[in-house]
Amino acid sequence: MAAAPSGLSAPVPGSGSPGAVAVWEWQDEFGKWRPYQGSVCSYIEQSFQASQQKGKRLGPGPANNSIPLGHADAMLAPYVIDIPSLMQFRQDTGTMRAVRRHLFPQDSAAGQGVIWEWQNDEGGWSPYEMNVCVFLEQAYASGHQHVDLGPLGYNYDVNLVSQVQTNKTTLYRRSIQRRLDTPYPVTAATGPLHTGMACSCQQCLLNSGTGPITTRYRHSINLPSSSAVPQVSSRTTAVSSSGLGFVPYNKPTLSGSRSAPRLNTHGAWALPQPASTGGPSTGGPSTGQPASNGVSVPNLPVVMPKSSKVNQALAASTEPELVVRKYLEELKDAPADEDCIICMEKLASPSGYSDAYECKIIRPETVGRLAKCQHTFHLLCVLAMYTNGNKDGSLQCPSCKAIYGEKTGTQPKGKMEVSTFPRSLPGHEDCGTIQIVYHISRGIQGPEHPNPGMPYTARGFPRYCYLPDNEKGKKVLELLKVAWKRRLIFTVGTSSTTGESNTVVWNEIHHKTEMDSNLSGHGYPDPNYLDNVLAELAAQGVTEDCLRP
Repeated sequence: MAAAPSGLSAPVPGSGSPGAVAVWEWQDEFGKWRPYQGSVCSYIEQSFQASQQKGKRLGPGPANNSIPLGHADAMLAPYVIDIPSLMQFRQDTGTMRAVRRHLFPQDSAAGQGVIWEWQNDEGGWSPYEMNVCVFLEQAYASGHQHVDLGPLGYNYDVNLVSQVQTNKTTLYRRSIQRRLDTPYPVTAATGPLHTGMACSCQQCLLNSGTGPITTRYRHSINLPSSSAVPQVSSRTTAVSSSGLGFVPYNKPTLSGSRSAPRLNTHGAWALPQPASTGGPSTGGPSTGQPASNGVSVPNLPVVMPKSSKVNQALAASTEPELVVRKYLEELKDAPADEDCIICMEKLASPSGYSDAYECKIIRPETVGRLAKCQHTFHLLCVLAMYTNGNKDGSLQCPSCKAIYGEKTGTQPKGKMEVSTFPRSLPGHEDCGTIQIVYHISRGIQGPEHPNPGMPYTARGFPRYCYLPDNEKGKKVLELLKVAWKRRLIFTVGTSSTTGESNTVVWNEIHHKTEMDSNLSGHGYPDPNYLDNVLAELAAQGVTEDCLRP
Protein backbone atom coordinates (compact mmCIF):
# COMPACT_ATOMS: atom_id res chain seq x y z
CA MET A 1 0.00 0.00 0.00
CA ALA A 2 1.37 3.40 -0.91
CA ALA A 3 2.46 5.64 1.93
CA ALA A 4 1.95 9.33 2.22
CA PRO A 5 4.49 11.16 0.10
CA SER A 6 7.51 12.01 2.19
CA GLY A 7 8.07 15.67 2.88
CA LEU A 8 4.84 16.62 1.19
CA SER A 9 3.52 19.80 2.73
CA ALA A 10 3.06 23.32 1.52
CA PRO A 11 5.37 25.97 2.95
CA VAL A 12 3.79 27.97 5.72
CA PRO A 13 4.04 31.69 5.07
CA GLY A 14 6.02 33.63 7.63
CA SER A 15 4.70 36.24 9.97
CA GLY A 16 5.09 38.82 7.24
CA SER A 17 2.60 37.07 4.99
CA PRO A 18 0.10 39.63 3.62
CA GLY A 19 -2.87 37.36 4.05
CA ALA A 20 -4.41 33.92 4.03
CA VAL A 21 -7.41 32.18 2.52
CA ALA A 22 -10.46 31.65 4.74
CA VAL A 23 -12.52 28.49 4.24
CA TRP A 24 -15.79 27.93 6.09
CA GLU A 25 -17.02 24.34 6.45
CA TRP A 26 -20.03 22.63 8.02
CA GLN A 27 -19.98 19.30 9.83
CA ASP A 28 -22.03 16.45 8.42
CA GLU A 29 -23.65 13.58 10.32
CA PHE A 30 -20.50 11.47 9.98
CA GLY A 31 -18.46 14.11 11.81
CA LYS A 32 -16.60 15.16 8.66
CA TRP A 33 -16.32 18.70 7.38
CA ARG A 34 -17.73 19.86 4.05
CA PRO A 35 -16.62 23.19 2.59
CA TYR A 36 -19.12 25.75 1.44
CA GLN A 37 -18.64 26.89 -2.14
CA GLY A 38 -16.08 29.63 -2.68
CA SER A 39 -18.71 32.26 -3.48
CA VAL A 40 -20.68 31.38 -0.33
CA CYS A 41 -17.49 31.45 1.77
CA SER A 42 -16.72 34.92 0.41
CA TYR A 43 -20.09 36.17 1.62
CA ILE A 44 -19.72 34.46 5.03
CA GLU A 45 -16.21 35.87 5.51
CA GLN A 46 -17.24 39.36 4.45
CA SER A 47 -20.19 39.32 6.85
CA PHE A 48 -18.07 37.80 9.60
CA GLN A 49 -15.38 40.46 9.26
CA ALA A 50 -18.00 43.21 9.27
CA SER A 51 -19.47 41.87 12.50
CA GLN A 52 -16.04 41.59 14.14
CA GLN A 53 -14.51 44.87 13.00
CA LYS A 54 -17.50 47.18 13.15
CA GLY A 55 -19.69 45.44 15.70
CA LYS A 56 -22.33 45.30 13.01
CA ARG A 57 -25.48 43.32 13.82
CA LEU A 58 -26.35 41.08 10.95
CA GLY A 59 -29.68 39.78 9.75
CA PRO A 60 -33.19 41.15 10.07
CA GLY A 61 -33.47 41.01 13.86
CA PRO A 62 -32.29 43.90 16.07
CA ALA A 63 -30.12 41.65 18.26
CA ASN A 64 -29.27 38.97 15.74
CA ASN A 65 -25.55 38.23 15.30
CA SER A 66 -26.14 35.86 12.42
CA ILE A 67 -25.38 35.41 8.71
CA PRO A 68 -28.29 34.48 6.38
CA LEU A 69 -26.82 32.25 3.67
CA GLY A 70 -29.69 32.91 1.28
CA HIS A 71 -28.06 36.24 0.47
CA ALA A 72 -25.17 34.33 -1.12
CA ASP A 73 -27.15 31.50 -2.71
CA ALA A 74 -30.93 31.41 -3.09
CA MET A 75 -30.89 27.63 -2.56
CA LEU A 76 -29.54 28.23 0.95
CA ALA A 77 -32.37 30.58 1.96
CA PRO A 78 -33.46 28.49 5.00
CA TYR A 79 -29.97 28.53 6.53
CA VAL A 80 -28.41 30.97 8.97
CA ILE A 81 -24.99 30.84 10.66
CA ASP A 82 -25.07 31.97 14.27
CA ILE A 83 -21.65 33.52 14.94
CA PRO A 84 -21.55 33.30 18.78
CA SER A 85 -22.27 29.56 18.84
CA LEU A 86 -20.70 28.77 15.46
CA MET A 87 -23.74 26.77 14.45
CA GLN A 88 -25.60 26.60 11.16
CA PHE A 89 -29.34 26.70 11.81
CA ARG A 90 -32.05 25.62 9.37
CA GLN A 91 -34.97 27.83 10.22
CA ASP A 92 -37.87 25.81 8.85
CA THR A 93 -36.93 22.55 10.58
CA GLY A 94 -34.67 23.42 13.51
CA THR A 95 -31.66 21.55 12.12
CA MET A 96 -28.34 22.61 13.64
CA ARG A 97 -24.85 21.92 12.30
CA ALA A 98 -21.47 22.93 13.64
CA VAL A 99 -19.42 25.23 11.42
CA ARG A 100 -15.74 26.15 11.50
CA ARG A 101 -13.35 28.62 9.88
CA HIS A 102 -9.87 27.54 8.79
CA LEU A 103 -7.07 29.57 7.24
CA PHE A 104 -4.90 28.23 4.41
CA PRO A 105 -1.93 29.62 2.45
CA GLN A 106 -2.85 31.75 -0.54
CA ASP A 107 -0.95 29.43 -2.88
CA SER A 108 -2.87 26.37 -1.63
CA ALA A 109 -5.72 24.59 -3.41
CA ALA A 110 -8.20 26.82 -1.57
CA GLY A 111 -6.50 29.97 -2.81
CA GLN A 112 -6.43 28.67 -6.38
CA GLY A 113 -10.04 27.49 -6.33
CA VAL A 114 -9.03 23.83 -6.82
CA ILE A 115 -11.54 21.33 -5.44
CA TRP A 116 -10.96 17.56 -5.23
CA GLU A 117 -14.14 15.46 -5.23
CA TRP A 118 -15.18 11.82 -4.97
CA GLN A 119 -18.04 10.23 -6.89
CA ASN A 120 -20.99 9.27 -4.72
CA ASP A 121 -23.60 6.54 -5.17
CA GLU A 122 -25.97 8.76 -7.13
CA GLY A 123 -23.36 9.54 -9.76
CA GLY A 124 -22.69 13.07 -8.53
CA TRP A 125 -19.56 14.56 -6.98
CA SER A 126 -18.95 15.39 -3.32
CA PRO A 127 -16.01 17.56 -2.21
CA TYR A 128 -13.37 16.36 0.22
CA GLU A 129 -12.87 18.55 3.25
CA MET A 130 -10.45 21.35 2.48
CA ASN A 131 -7.54 19.80 4.43
CA VAL A 132 -7.73 16.85 2.05
CA CYS A 133 -8.10 19.04 -1.04
CA VAL A 134 -4.95 20.94 -0.07
CA PHE A 135 -3.05 17.71 0.56
CA LEU A 136 -4.13 16.12 -2.72
CA GLU A 137 -3.25 19.25 -4.68
CA GLN A 138 0.23 19.30 -3.13
CA ALA A 139 0.75 15.70 -4.18
CA TYR A 140 -0.63 16.37 -7.66
CA ALA A 141 1.61 19.41 -8.17
CA SER A 142 4.65 17.43 -6.96
CA GLY A 143 4.03 14.64 -9.46
CA HIS A 144 3.16 11.92 -6.94
CA GLN A 145 1.16 9.01 -8.32
CA HIS A 146 -0.16 7.54 -5.06
CA VAL A 147 -1.03 9.15 -1.74
CA ASP A 148 -2.28 7.70 1.52
CA LEU A 149 -4.99 9.74 3.26
CA GLY A 150 -4.40 7.95 6.57
CA PRO A 151 -2.58 10.94 8.14
CA LEU A 152 -5.72 12.99 7.53
CA GLY A 153 -8.02 10.45 9.17
CA TYR A 154 -9.28 8.73 6.02
CA ASN A 155 -8.80 5.02 5.39
CA TYR A 156 -8.19 5.58 1.67
CA ASP A 157 -5.39 5.21 -0.86
CA VAL A 158 -5.66 7.59 -3.82
CA ASN A 159 -4.22 6.96 -7.26
CA LEU A 160 -3.77 10.38 -8.81
CA VAL A 161 -3.00 8.93 -12.24
CA SER A 162 -6.08 6.74 -12.67
CA GLN A 163 -8.05 9.11 -10.36
CA VAL A 164 -9.39 6.33 -8.16
CA GLN A 165 -9.89 6.24 -4.40
CA THR A 166 -9.59 2.79 -2.76
CA ASN A 167 -10.74 1.83 0.73
CA LYS A 168 -7.72 0.12 2.28
CA THR A 169 -9.92 -2.26 4.30
CA THR A 170 -12.72 -3.20 1.91
CA LEU A 171 -10.87 -2.40 -1.37
CA TYR A 172 -14.01 -0.60 -2.55
CA ARG A 173 -13.10 1.85 -5.33
CA ARG A 174 -14.51 5.22 -6.26
CA SER A 175 -13.66 7.73 -8.97
CA ILE A 176 -12.23 11.10 -7.97
CA GLN A 177 -11.79 14.31 -9.93
CA ARG A 178 -9.95 17.63 -9.78
CA ARG A 179 -12.08 20.67 -10.56
CA LEU A 180 -11.52 24.42 -10.75
CA ASP A 181 -14.01 26.63 -8.94
CA THR A 182 -14.22 30.10 -7.42
CA PRO A 183 -11.12 30.82 -5.28
CA TYR A 184 -11.79 31.18 -1.57
CA PRO A 185 -11.64 34.66 -0.02
CA VAL A 186 -8.39 36.26 1.09
CA THR A 187 -8.30 37.60 4.64
CA ALA A 188 -5.72 38.72 7.20
CA ALA A 189 -3.58 35.88 8.59
CA THR A 190 -3.99 35.70 12.37
CA GLY A 191 -1.79 32.69 13.11
CA PRO A 192 -0.23 29.52 11.69
CA LEU A 193 -2.01 28.21 8.61
CA HIS A 194 -3.33 24.78 7.73
CA THR A 195 -1.16 23.09 5.12
CA GLY A 196 -3.07 19.93 4.24
CA MET A 197 -1.20 17.39 6.36
CA ALA A 198 -2.71 16.23 9.65
CA CYS A 199 -2.58 19.40 11.73
CA SER A 200 -1.78 19.14 15.42
CA CYS A 201 -3.66 22.25 16.47
CA GLN A 202 -6.46 21.93 19.02
CA GLN A 203 -9.14 22.72 16.44
CA CYS A 204 -8.08 19.90 14.12
CA LEU A 205 -7.67 17.41 16.96
CA LEU A 206 -11.09 18.25 18.42
CA ASN A 207 -12.89 18.27 15.09
CA SER A 208 -11.36 15.21 13.46
CA GLY A 209 -13.48 12.15 12.78
CA THR A 210 -12.66 10.82 16.23
CA GLY A 211 -13.02 14.08 18.11
CA PRO A 212 -15.92 15.01 20.36
CA ILE A 213 -19.40 14.37 19.02
CA THR A 214 -20.89 16.87 21.44
CA THR A 215 -21.73 19.21 18.58
CA ARG A 216 -23.31 16.45 16.56
CA TYR A 217 -26.43 14.45 17.22
CA ARG A 218 -27.17 10.89 18.21
CA HIS A 219 -28.67 8.95 15.34
CA SER A 220 -28.40 5.60 13.65
CA ILE A 221 -24.75 5.66 12.64
CA ASN A 222 -22.21 3.70 14.72
CA LEU A 223 -18.92 5.53 14.35
CA PRO A 224 -15.80 3.37 14.69
CA SER A 225 -13.33 4.09 17.45
CA SER A 226 -10.41 4.28 15.04
CA SER A 227 -9.61 7.28 12.89
CA ALA A 228 -10.75 5.55 9.71
CA VAL A 229 -13.79 6.98 8.03
CA PRO A 230 -16.54 4.53 7.09
CA GLN A 231 -16.59 3.77 3.39
CA VAL A 232 -19.89 4.65 1.82
CA SER A 233 -21.31 1.54 0.26
CA SER A 234 -22.83 1.01 -3.14
CA ARG A 235 -26.33 1.44 -1.78
CA THR A 236 -26.85 4.23 0.69
CA THR A 237 -29.46 6.80 1.54
CA ALA A 238 -29.29 10.49 0.98
CA VAL A 239 -29.29 11.82 4.50
CA SER A 240 -31.29 14.98 4.22
CA SER A 241 -33.93 16.96 2.46
CA SER A 242 -31.47 19.67 1.61
CA GLY A 243 -27.91 20.14 0.66
CA LEU A 244 -26.96 20.85 4.24
CA GLY A 245 -29.19 19.63 6.96
CA PHE A 246 -30.19 16.61 9.02
CA VAL A 247 -32.96 17.03 11.55
CA PRO A 248 -31.93 15.42 14.83
CA TYR A 249 -34.50 14.37 17.36
CA ASN A 250 -32.24 15.51 20.19
CA LYS A 251 -30.40 18.80 19.99
CA PRO A 252 -27.37 19.50 22.18
CA THR A 253 -27.57 22.02 24.98
CA LEU A 254 -25.31 24.93 24.15
CA SER A 255 -23.81 26.80 27.05
CA GLY A 256 -23.38 30.47 26.41
CA SER A 257 -24.76 30.23 22.91
CA ARG A 258 -24.56 34.01 22.62
CA SER A 259 -21.11 34.35 24.19
CA ALA A 260 -18.24 35.49 22.01
CA PRO A 261 -16.49 32.82 19.92
CA ARG A 262 -12.95 31.93 20.94
CA LEU A 263 -10.20 32.39 18.38
CA ASN A 264 -7.44 29.88 19.01
CA THR A 265 -3.80 30.37 18.13
CA HIS A 266 -4.18 28.59 14.80
CA GLY A 267 -6.63 30.99 13.24
CA ALA A 268 -9.68 28.74 13.67
CA TRP A 269 -12.72 29.54 15.74
CA ALA A 270 -13.25 27.11 18.61
CA LEU A 271 -16.74 25.77 19.22
CA PRO A 272 -18.35 26.39 22.62
CA GLN A 273 -18.55 23.21 24.67
CA PRO A 274 -22.05 21.91 25.46
CA ALA A 275 -23.25 22.00 29.03
CA SER A 276 -23.39 18.22 29.34
CA THR A 277 -21.53 15.80 31.55
CA GLY A 278 -19.06 13.21 30.44
CA GLY A 279 -16.73 15.37 28.35
CA PRO A 280 -15.68 14.70 24.77
CA SER A 281 -16.59 11.40 23.18
CA THR A 282 -13.89 9.28 21.61
CA GLY A 283 -15.92 7.80 18.82
CA GLY A 284 -19.32 6.48 19.88
CA PRO A 285 -22.67 8.22 19.56
CA SER A 286 -23.49 11.09 21.85
CA THR A 287 -25.52 10.26 24.92
CA GLY A 288 -27.29 13.59 25.16
CA GLN A 289 -30.94 13.67 26.23
CA PRO A 290 -33.76 14.11 23.71
CA ALA A 291 -35.27 17.52 23.07
CA SER A 292 -38.39 16.44 24.92
CA ASN A 293 -36.28 16.36 28.11
CA GLY A 294 -35.70 20.08 28.06
CA VAL A 295 -32.61 20.41 25.87
CA SER A 296 -32.36 23.96 24.54
CA VAL A 297 -31.50 25.33 21.12
CA PRO A 298 -30.10 28.73 20.14
CA ASN A 299 -32.74 31.44 20.02
CA LEU A 300 -32.19 32.44 16.42
CA PRO A 301 -34.85 34.40 14.55
CA VAL A 302 -37.08 32.58 12.11
CA VAL A 303 -36.22 34.53 8.98
CA MET A 304 -38.77 34.45 6.20
CA PRO A 305 -38.66 36.12 2.80
CA LYS A 306 -40.62 39.27 2.19
CA SER A 307 -44.18 38.42 1.35
CA SER A 308 -44.99 37.76 -2.27
CA LYS A 309 -48.35 38.67 -3.75
CA VAL A 310 -49.40 35.05 -3.34
CA ASN A 311 -48.45 35.04 0.33
CA GLN A 312 -50.14 38.39 0.89
CA ALA A 313 -53.31 36.97 -0.59
CA LEU A 314 -53.05 33.92 1.62
CA ALA A 315 -52.40 36.02 4.70
CA ALA A 316 -55.45 38.13 3.92
CA SER A 317 -57.69 35.12 3.54
CA THR A 318 -59.67 33.58 6.36
CA GLU A 319 -58.19 30.10 6.51
CA PRO A 320 -54.64 30.92 7.69
CA GLU A 321 -56.03 33.22 10.38
CA LEU A 322 -58.34 30.46 11.59
CA VAL A 323 -55.39 28.08 11.87
CA VAL A 324 -53.43 30.60 13.92
CA ARG A 325 -56.35 31.35 16.21
CA LYS A 326 -57.16 27.66 16.55
CA TYR A 327 -53.86 26.86 18.23
CA LEU A 328 -52.91 30.13 19.97
CA GLU A 329 -54.76 31.74 22.84
CA GLU A 330 -54.67 35.53 22.66
CA LEU A 331 -53.11 37.20 25.69
CA LYS A 332 -54.39 40.49 27.07
CA ASP A 333 -50.98 41.50 28.43
CA ALA A 334 -47.76 40.63 26.62
CA PRO A 335 -44.75 39.59 28.75
CA ALA A 336 -42.70 42.77 29.15
CA ASP A 337 -39.17 41.36 28.91
CA GLU A 338 -39.71 38.41 26.58
CA ASP A 339 -38.75 38.31 22.89
CA CYS A 340 -40.75 36.81 20.04
CA ILE A 341 -38.21 34.36 18.61
CA ILE A 342 -39.78 34.62 15.15
CA CYS A 343 -39.07 38.33 14.62
CA MET A 344 -36.74 38.87 17.63
CA GLU A 345 -38.69 41.96 18.69
CA LYS A 346 -40.02 42.36 22.22
CA LEU A 347 -43.47 40.85 22.63
CA ALA A 348 -44.57 44.16 24.13
CA SER A 349 -43.67 45.82 20.80
CA PRO A 350 -45.44 45.32 17.44
CA SER A 351 -44.50 42.35 15.26
CA GLY A 352 -41.37 42.75 13.15
CA TYR A 353 -43.38 41.48 10.17
CA SER A 354 -46.08 44.14 10.36
CA ASP A 355 -44.53 45.89 7.37
CA ALA A 356 -44.67 42.73 5.25
CA TYR A 357 -48.01 41.20 6.26
CA GLU A 358 -51.20 43.20 6.40
CA CYS A 359 -54.12 41.60 8.19
CA LYS A 360 -57.38 43.28 9.10
CA ILE A 361 -58.23 40.81 11.86
CA ILE A 362 -54.85 40.29 13.57
CA ARG A 363 -53.17 43.44 14.85
CA PRO A 364 -49.34 43.73 14.83
CA GLU A 365 -49.22 44.02 18.63
CA THR A 366 -51.47 41.01 19.33
CA VAL A 367 -49.70 38.23 21.25
CA GLY A 368 -50.78 34.61 21.67
CA ARG A 369 -49.66 31.48 23.49
CA LEU A 370 -49.61 27.94 22.11
CA ALA A 371 -51.86 25.66 24.15
CA LYS A 372 -49.63 22.62 24.76
CA CYS A 373 -46.10 24.00 25.01
CA GLN A 374 -47.06 27.47 26.29
CA HIS A 375 -44.57 29.30 24.04
CA THR A 376 -45.58 32.86 23.19
CA PHE A 377 -45.33 34.80 19.90
CA HIS A 378 -46.85 37.67 17.97
CA LEU A 379 -49.91 36.27 16.20
CA LEU A 380 -48.89 38.11 13.04
CA CYS A 381 -45.46 36.44 13.16
CA VAL A 382 -47.09 33.02 13.41
CA LEU A 383 -49.37 33.94 10.50
CA ALA A 384 -46.32 34.95 8.44
CA MET A 385 -44.57 31.70 9.33
CA TYR A 386 -47.63 29.63 8.45
CA THR A 387 -48.22 31.28 5.06
CA ASN A 388 -44.57 30.72 4.12
CA GLY A 389 -44.82 27.02 4.97
CA ASN A 390 -46.85 24.06 3.82
CA LYS A 391 -50.23 25.61 4.70
CA ASP A 392 -51.63 22.19 5.57
CA GLY A 393 -53.66 23.25 8.59
CA SER A 394 -50.97 22.32 11.12
CA LEU A 395 -48.50 24.44 13.07
CA GLN A 396 -45.09 23.58 14.44
CA CYS A 397 -43.74 25.60 17.35
CA PRO A 398 -40.52 27.29 16.18
CA SER A 399 -39.13 27.07 19.71
CA CYS A 400 -39.64 23.44 20.80
CA LYS A 401 -40.94 21.92 17.50
CA ALA A 402 -44.17 20.68 19.11
CA ILE A 403 -46.71 19.90 16.37
CA TYR A 404 -50.30 21.13 16.43
CA GLY A 405 -52.67 19.34 14.10
CA GLU A 406 -51.63 16.76 11.50
CA LYS A 407 -48.40 17.63 9.76
CA THR A 408 -48.13 16.68 6.10
CA GLY A 409 -45.21 16.94 3.70
CA THR A 410 -44.49 17.50 0.03
CA GLN A 411 -43.58 13.97 -1.07
CA PRO A 412 -44.28 13.37 -4.78
CA LYS A 413 -46.64 10.62 -5.90
CA GLY A 414 -45.30 7.08 -5.73
CA LYS A 415 -45.80 3.60 -4.33
CA MET A 416 -44.67 1.86 -1.13
CA GLU A 417 -44.37 -1.95 -1.28
CA VAL A 418 -43.79 -4.24 1.71
CA SER A 419 -42.71 -7.87 1.82
CA THR A 420 -41.00 -10.27 4.25
CA PHE A 421 -38.44 -13.03 3.94
CA PRO A 422 -36.83 -15.42 6.47
CA ARG A 423 -33.23 -14.18 6.26
CA SER A 424 -32.13 -12.37 9.44
CA LEU A 425 -30.46 -9.01 9.81
CA PRO A 426 -27.20 -8.75 11.80
CA GLY A 427 -28.15 -8.05 15.40
CA HIS A 428 -31.64 -9.49 14.90
CA GLU A 429 -30.89 -13.18 14.38
CA ASP A 430 -34.11 -14.25 16.13
CA CYS A 431 -36.42 -13.05 13.34
CA GLY A 432 -36.77 -12.53 9.62
CA THR A 433 -36.62 -9.32 7.62
CA ILE A 434 -39.15 -6.76 6.43
CA GLN A 435 -38.31 -5.25 3.06
CA ILE A 436 -39.76 -1.89 2.02
CA VAL A 437 -39.47 -0.74 -1.59
CA TYR A 438 -40.21 2.89 -2.44
CA HIS A 439 -41.09 3.78 -6.04
CA ILE A 440 -41.11 7.42 -7.18
CA SER A 441 -40.72 8.63 -10.76
CA ARG A 442 -39.62 11.99 -12.07
CA GLY A 443 -42.32 14.59 -12.65
CA ILE A 444 -43.32 18.24 -12.45
CA GLN A 445 -43.21 20.18 -9.20
CA GLY A 446 -46.49 21.28 -7.68
CA PRO A 447 -47.30 24.50 -5.81
CA GLU A 448 -45.99 23.00 -2.56
CA HIS A 449 -42.51 22.40 -4.00
CA PRO A 450 -39.53 24.81 -4.24
CA ASN A 451 -39.98 25.59 -7.95
CA PRO A 452 -43.58 24.98 -9.07
CA GLY A 453 -43.91 24.02 -12.72
CA MET A 454 -40.29 22.92 -13.05
CA PRO A 455 -39.33 19.24 -13.54
CA TYR A 456 -37.87 17.21 -10.69
CA THR A 457 -35.68 14.13 -10.99
CA ALA A 458 -35.93 10.89 -8.98
CA ARG A 459 -32.48 9.32 -8.71
CA GLY A 460 -31.85 5.91 -7.20
CA PHE A 461 -35.41 4.57 -7.31
CA PRO A 462 -36.67 2.04 -6.48
CA ARG A 463 -35.07 2.32 -3.03
CA TYR A 464 -34.85 -0.79 -0.85
CA CYS A 465 -35.01 -0.50 2.94
CA TYR A 466 -34.93 -3.09 5.73
CA LEU A 467 -36.43 -3.64 9.19
CA PRO A 468 -36.29 -6.63 11.55
CA ASP A 469 -39.50 -8.63 11.42
CA ASN A 470 -40.11 -8.43 15.18
CA GLU A 471 -42.59 -6.53 17.34
CA LYS A 472 -40.74 -3.21 17.33
CA GLY A 473 -39.85 -3.50 13.66
CA LYS A 474 -43.51 -4.06 12.80
CA LYS A 475 -44.48 -0.99 14.82
CA VAL A 476 -41.92 1.10 12.93
CA LEU A 477 -43.34 -0.28 9.66
CA GLU A 478 -46.88 0.78 10.55
CA LEU A 479 -45.70 4.25 11.49
CA LEU A 480 -43.72 4.51 8.25
CA LYS A 481 -46.95 3.69 6.41
CA VAL A 482 -48.60 6.63 8.18
CA ALA A 483 -45.63 8.88 7.32
CA TRP A 484 -45.87 7.74 3.68
CA LYS A 485 -49.57 8.61 3.52
CA ARG A 486 -48.81 12.00 5.02
CA ARG A 487 -46.09 12.57 2.39
CA LEU A 488 -43.30 12.82 4.96
CA ILE A 489 -40.78 10.18 3.79
CA PHE A 490 -39.43 12.11 0.78
CA THR A 491 -39.55 15.65 -0.51
CA VAL A 492 -38.20 17.68 -3.42
CA GLY A 493 -35.03 19.56 -2.61
CA THR A 494 -31.26 19.55 -3.04
CA SER A 495 -29.34 16.29 -2.65
CA SER A 496 -26.74 16.33 0.12
CA THR A 497 -24.58 13.85 -1.76
CA THR A 498 -24.70 15.20 -5.31
CA GLY A 499 -25.64 18.84 -4.81
CA GLU A 500 -28.34 18.36 -7.45
CA SER A 501 -31.37 20.58 -6.93
CA ASN A 502 -34.97 19.84 -7.90
CA THR A 503 -34.64 16.17 -7.08
CA VAL A 504 -36.39 13.71 -4.75
CA VAL A 505 -34.49 13.37 -1.46
CA TRP A 506 -35.03 11.76 1.92
CA ASN A 507 -36.95 13.91 4.38
CA GLU A 508 -35.22 13.45 7.73
CA ILE A 509 -36.61 10.01 8.64
CA HIS A 510 -33.62 7.70 8.47
CA HIS A 511 -33.86 4.33 6.73
CA LYS A 512 -31.57 1.34 6.64
CA THR A 513 -30.69 0.61 3.02
CA GLU A 514 -28.12 -2.15 3.67
CA MET A 515 -28.48 -5.56 5.27
CA ASP A 516 -25.05 -7.02 5.93
CA SER A 517 -22.83 -4.13 7.00
CA ASN A 518 -23.05 -0.87 8.88
CA LEU A 519 -19.80 0.65 7.63
CA SER A 520 -21.74 3.51 6.04
CA GLY A 521 -24.15 3.96 8.97
CA HIS A 522 -27.08 2.83 6.81
CA GLY A 523 -27.04 -0.87 7.64
CA TYR A 524 -27.02 -3.42 10.43
CA PRO A 525 -26.15 -4.19 13.19
CA ASP A 526 -27.32 -1.02 14.91
CA PRO A 527 -28.97 -1.59 18.30
CA ASN A 528 -30.18 2.02 18.55
CA TYR A 529 -31.79 2.36 15.14
CA LEU A 530 -35.38 1.36 15.92
CA ASP A 531 -35.55 3.68 18.93
CA ASN A 532 -33.96 6.48 16.93
CA VAL A 533 -36.34 6.20 13.98
CA LEU A 534 -39.32 6.09 16.36
CA ALA A 535 -38.10 9.38 17.82
CA GLU A 536 -37.59 10.84 14.34
CA LEU A 537 -41.12 9.83 13.38
CA ALA A 538 -42.46 11.38 16.57
CA ALA A 539 -40.66 14.62 15.68
CA GLN A 540 -42.79 14.63 12.51
CA GLY A 541 -45.96 14.07 14.52
CA VAL A 542 -46.18 10.34 13.72
CA THR A 543 -46.66 8.44 17.00
CA GLU A 544 -48.47 5.36 18.27
CA ASP A 545 -51.55 7.51 18.75
CA CYS A 546 -51.83 7.57 14.94
CA LEU A 547 -52.34 3.78 14.96
CA ARG A 548 -55.29 3.82 17.35
CA PRO A 549 -58.79 3.56 15.84
